[in-house]
Amino acid sequence: LLQAISRVDGLARPHVPSIMRVVASIVDPVVKQEDALSESTAVDSDKESSDKESSPEGNKGLSLEAFHDWKPEENAFGDTFRNYDDSKRQEVVQRTYYTMHQKQTVEFGEKTREQWLKFNKGEFTIMEMIEVLDNLVDDSDPDNDLPNSIHDFQTAERIRVQWPDDDWFHLVGLLHDIGKVLALPEVAGEHVLEQWAVVGDTFPVGCAPADECVFGLKSFEGNPDLEHPVFSTKDGIYKPGCGISNLMMSWGHDEYMYQVLKENSCTIPEAGLHMIRFHSFYPWHDRRAFTQFEGPEDAEMMKWVKEFNKFDLYSKGDSIPDVAALKPYYQSLLEKYGLGGKLRW
Repeated sequence: LLQAISRVDGLARPHVPSIMRVVASIVDPVVKQEDALSESTAVDSDKESSDKESSPEGNKGLSLEAFHDWKPEENAFGDTFRNYDDSKRQEVVQRTYYTMHQKQTVEFGEKTREQWLKFNKGEFTIMEMIEVLDNLVDDSDPDNDLPNSIHDFQTAERIRVQWPDDDWFHLVGLLHDIGKVLALPEVAGEHVLEQWAVVGDTFPVGCAPADECVFGLKSFEGNPDLEHPVFSTKDGIYKPGCGISNLMMSWGHDEYMYQVLKENSCTIPEAGLHMIRFHSFYPWHDRRAFTQFEGPEDAEMMKWVKEFNKFDLYSKGDSIPDVAALKPYYQSLLEKYGLGGKLRW
């Protein structure tokens, strides 16, 4: 019954989550009983152990691949998702990406990290930062023109429906875009960044860009690193197989929020932190560019990043959640994972 309701013609619809929460409370004991029976009759015990190990916090035997068929048809504008050709927000989105691709350089990345990774911009709670995000509409997003604070709760609630037992995953949904406060003077002050340095898909600097990036190689014309004898080469400053985590990514909200959580001793599992750090690296996890840098550990990391990304992307057509009603639950998760009080930003 749960599976039938979660798919309408093979697709999850925006109104399904509210129905799902009610039904889940009724059928969840049955589902768990069936899961237990399935596990007890498994022939290959080694495979069973491997499956559990691949899922942080042990996800009740749910497989990542089983969820990848879920995909709504339309975004908030009734358009296809990630339409960078003729969306209703085409002008502002294209301008943001072209500026980003021309100005994100190794020098800019080093300078900005020096500026922001001192964590001296003040102390704020997560909920305070979410309220500040009421003032931000992402100029790189063709799918949504709502304040970013709304999208954070939409993502978290989508995850909560399909991964009810993994509360750390719910929290990742809430946290993933909070780094966009980089673009807000209420937090950044005199160091406020323009949106091209905060939002949008990310890519590694210090090596040649890939045509798989949004708007392609043409959008990078004028970037001074293209004239550099090393930064302009395919591998650049890196070695093949160095590992995705060892790349210097274009600066933005992903890297900043990841570093904030590490600085403040967050206890979310590493898989969740990787989701936050690389969820915007679409050229890699979606288009499969820059694969020459992958290390042995990156296949597993990519599974979890992709699992997160479907909730991030496809929740943008959902109805607006009751944020006030949801806050107590998410505050309890913040407390559980060491983020309940004031954090250094």
